[in-house]
Amino acid sequence: MSAHPPIGADAVVAPRGGALASRLRLARLRLQARGTLEAGRDVHVGRGVRIRADDGGRVRLGDGCLLGPGCRIEAPGGTVEIGAGARIGGRSVIVALSSVTVGAGATVGEWAVLSDAEPSGADAEAPLRLQPLRPEPIAVGDGARIGAHAALGAGARIAPGAVVGSYAVVPTPPSSA
Repeated sequence: MSAHPPIGADAVVAPRGGALASRLRLARLRLQARGTLEAGRDVHVGRGVRIRADDGGRVRLGDGCLLGPGCRIEAPGGTVEIGAGARIGGRSVIVALSSVTVGAGATVGEWAVLSDAEPSGADAEAPLRLQPLRPEPIAVGDGARIGAHAALGAGARIAPGAVVGSYAVVPTPPSSA
């Protein structure tokens, strides 16, 4: 973890509770993940955390990262990499059909959403829910901070040390085609 404690409304702090309880929650997640979850040392897992990786998906948690209570990581076919010392806020959601990378020391605020897929919109006559999904990797740089309730769309790139404000939406960048 960083030398200075996080401050401000968007700070993600470790919930109170013993390290033993956190290790037991991590062990339960590893059993449920059946080999698709790799975790470094000193990973702190809050209550109610859910991790699901199937269809070749993988989740990697770096040394000393923190998963806040109730956060959810889904990797149906993609990879999620959380860097060393990163903090994922409570009830935030990360979905990867391609890949989502959160850099070392980065912070993702509570209730934030990082989803690397969106409907393709190829057929204007078909309802959106029936459109095929178009995944594009998301990258959050080292030390970046994503505010509470923010949303990152497919293909979003956040520079190292950058700040995305609370309730901000970072849309999919326009294609160059």
